[in-house]
Amino acid sequence: MSGYCAGIFCAIVSHPADTMVSKLNSIKTQGTLGENVSKIYAEIGFKGLWAGLVTRIIMIGTLTGLQWWLYDSFKTAVGL
Repeated sequence: MSGYCAGIFCAIVSHPADTMVSKLNSIKTQGTLGENVSKIYAEIGFKGLWAGLVTRIIMIGTLTGLQWWLYDSFKTAVGL
């Protein structure tokens, strides 16, 4: 459970930046990074930065939880 909770926290913290990076990679415009970020933010707004958060929580939470479960199982199996 703690691994899943860590994944949820990670997803929430990183989601807006990941969304912005995805949008930056998908556009083919000229201009500085700041101009492009401003343009994207003007289009999608604050709410748009958080679109898809539930899906990311399910994905990252599950992956992180499974990774910690495997790590703990291995440590237990080898007697650490």
